[in-house]
Parts: sequence; C-alpha cells; structure tokens
Amino acid sequence: MYILTFDIGGTSVKYGVLDDNGKIYESGKFTTPKEDIDKLLEEVVAVKNKYSDKYELGGIALSAPGAVDNKTGVIGGYSAVPCIHGFDLREKLRNATGLERISMENDANCAALAEVWLGAAKDNKDSIFMVLGSGVGGAVIKDRKIHTGAHLNGGEFGYMVLNENCENLSKLASPVEIAKKVANRKGIEEINGEQLFAMAEEGDSIAKEEINKFYFYIAAAAYNLQYAYDPEVIVIGGGISVRRDLIENIEKSLDYVYEKIKFAKVRPQLKTCMFMNDSNLIGAVYNFIN
Repeated sequence: MYILTFDIGGTSVKYGVLDDNGKIYESGKFTTPKEDIDKLLEEVVAVKNKYSDKYELGGIALSAPGAVDNKTGVIGGYSAVPCIHGFDLREKLRNATGLERISMENDANCAALAEVWLGAAKDNKDSIFMVLGSGVGGAVIKDRKIHTGAHLNGGEFGYMVLNENCENLSKLASPVEIAKKVANRKGIEEINGEQLFAMAEEGDSIAKEEINKFYFYIAAAAYNLQYAYDPEVIVIGGGISVRRDLIENIEKSLDYVYEKIKFAKVRPQLKTCMFMNDSNLIGAVYNFIN
C-alpha cells in the first residue's frame, strides 16, 4: 500500500509517497499558503494528481501543527498556518482529493512516532520526546502510542514554568530564544543558533554563559519529566540534535542537579533522534497504518 503524506510547516509543506514500511518513494515540497485553505487544497490535489497514475494510493497521512484531533478532523489551537484551524479539515481533504481514508496527527507527535517505529525508541514502550527549535515541543508515548491528554496538550513541555518570573521552558531553553538573548545582551543584530554556538566555541563569554543556562534548563526539564512520568528513554530532537556534544553537555548539567538533590536515584536515559527532515512524514505514515 502507498500513502500520500503531507507535513504542513510554517514555511513549506513537505510531501511524499511512502509505503507501509516507511520507505519513501517520492518527495518534494511547496510553499505553505498560510492564510488560504483553498490554495492549500489546490496544491494537495496537484500533488495527488501527479502521483495517482503511478501509485495506487490508499489514503492521506497528515502531519500538522496545533491541537490536531484525529477523531473529529478539526485542528484547534494556534500555529503559523492560520488557515488550517477551526473546521473539519479531513472532510475538506476527502472532498478535494476523493481519497476516503485520511489520518491526522500533530507534527511533534509524528516526529516521535517515527522514532518509536523505526528510530531511537523502537525498543521502548514508554518514552518522552523533546523537540528543541523556535520553542520546545514534544510528545508522550505510552505503550508505543501517543498520549494526547484531555485537551490535546500532551507533550507541550514548552509551557513548563521553571522560575519565579514564570518564564517557561520555550523561553528559557529554545535555541532560537537563546540566540535572541545573546544578540540583545551584546547589542548586535539577530543571530541564529549556529552562529550562537560558533561564538561560544570562539570564547565569547556571554554566548558561553547563556548556552550553559540552556543546558541546565534542558537538564532540569529532563529530571522533572523523568520523575513525573518515569519513561524508559527521553529522546531529544530538533535542529540542535545534530550537535555531537549535545547529550554530553546536558549530562554535565544533570550531574549538577543530582549532586544537589542527593536522594534522587533514577536518572533519565537521553538519546538524540535518528530521523530529521523526514521524521514527520514517516511518523504520519505510522499513525495512518495504526
């Protein structure tokens, strides 16, 4: 069986034709029509028509931002793509494409499912995923299934409050936010995550200070999640996960935490994700077939 798969992002919509083993046969992307659902549907139909003669398509697997309700077909909450929220998107996709079987899931959850199926957590039943980017997202996996929560907010770790000023994890431990903070402290134009770490490696004291805080807050969140849920493994994703020293530096901050809290005996097992750009497509297919 072949599944037409879409990953809606704030800048582009990635798409692919995958089989039920997660193998990618075709892939591409188009610019996201953020405000125009009709234009988005036109693009989806164009992709479907492009491949429908070559592959027998069994349906659509969708990865999207926001509070995705796979039962109702409605995406609640907010995201960088306003046009997908507040109505039965599944029904619109069915009417536009003629494909009856359509599954939907939150993008961070899809990234987690890819790792559960074929990646870093494939040998685990209970796991947690932290995705570090412009904010901090994630997913909670119980018995190899997504725990969405009562309000579809399961895994929204970025809202975790970590100091007396009520600053949340997304503000304190997002690489994008840390880069903004360093740029502001130094009175320079905006810098990106790669530039931030390059500055630290070149000895910039402000960059080093803020990056050390970043590692501490990620370690503190991992500690809290370990004792709140007690997963077998915590998998860390996002663009920063390609850094070879990421886990090592988080572990150093965990050393500090466990030195201070001497009665704590259970330490999180940390891993980086295996899949990057294709994770949401692969995870969407896993959601589709299950």
